[in-house]
Amino acid sequence: MNRLERAANIEDLRRMAKARLPRSVFDFFDGGAEEEATLAGNRAAFQRVRLLPKVLVDVRQVDTGVDIFGVRSNLPMAIAPTGAIGAGRNGADLMIARAARATGIPYTLATPATNSIEEIADQAGGRLWFQLYLLKNLEMRMQLVRRAHAAGYEALLVTVDLATAGKRERDLRNDFAAPFRPTWRNSRDVLLKPAWLLDMARHGIPEMKNLEGLVRSSTRMTDVAASVGRELDASFDWDQLKSLRDAWPGKLLLKGIVRPDDAERAAAAGCDGVVVSNHGGRQLDGAVATLDALPAVVRAAGSKLTVLIDGGVRRGVDLLKARALGAQAVLTGRATLFGAMAGGEAGAKRAIDILGGEFERALMLCGVSRAADIAADLVAP
Repeated sequence: MNRLERAANIEDLRRMAKARLPRSVFDFFDGGAEEEATLAGNRAAFQRVRLLPKVLVDVRQVDTGVDIFGVRSNLPMAIAPTGAIGAGRNGADLMIARAARATGIPYTLATPATNSIEEIADQAGGRLWFQLYLLKNLEMRMQLVRRAHAAGYEALLVTVDLATAGKRERDLRNDFAAPFRPTWRNSRDVLLKPAWLLDMARHGIPEMKNLEGLVRSSTRMTDVAASVGRELDASFDWDQLKSLRDAWPGKLLLKGIVRPDDAERAAAAGCDGVVVSNHGGRQLDGAVATLDALPAVVRAAGSKLTVLIDGGVRRGVDLLKARALGAQAVLTGRATLFGAMAGGEAGAKRAIDILGGEFERALMLCGVSRAADIAADLVAP
């Protein structure tokens, strides 16, 4: 049994990632805003839900697949967008995209990824979604939309909960700054992680290739990351959403919805779906946990919208709980990120396999033979 196979759960992969990465890089991925109450709340919400399993049901054969936008996914799960992850392992975006294709689930590429829209389409393929940051630079924003369409991306996930960047205090304490400024603390930490250091020395500091030209002429991660927060369009509103809807011919989802009235407005604007999300607890600390917000959003969406959810997914049973509360599927970001940091493409696939295996077991133990049949009666009042 190799090292990755010994990982029994996502937390094991998280520990492997932590052991490989400099503290500042790991905390950038792992941390949340301010006191991290929202980060912890997302996980706690899943842990609070209790199930009412059925018995004496034939579950010798279990179908874990569901339809998402009319196309089968082998799990009620897609990969959430995670930005700048090339800081932890060169080519990590491509590794996770390939793992998603291999396991038959959709993959979402982040705007600040270190593999380009075209690289992911050409070298990974599969069901591809693109997360759009609402940049002030309208030409660049629409160029990203056109590039995603030309490359065959199925859906556009517009991040709407990021009018400005959150205050992530772990980054401040770790001297995680852009551009990088050497200090005794962060330099010593880097030297103690030889595998990461060798990867960065061999391939160089990764570039955010989708954002070429946004800041000066540099696409280095350290240069662009510092400016992305300043380049977000805090004026973008529902009226401007209409022109984006007209420009994108595929599925359009708003990512960052937690209010039922916002879900209703999304439907009225012609959106195809929403992602109930608080940005993984990385922006507004004190925001409602996504699973707690889900039922009201589902009721407001009715049959007009496909409802997805992210934040706090660490176990396969979380997929069951989310569907029982009305979500079509979950998006998970950190789980596969930890896997990729621990073991590249094989590590990302290991993360998906862990969640898929746990989900299949949860279905059997709850007396449900088809994921499509998960219903609200499985959740205890």
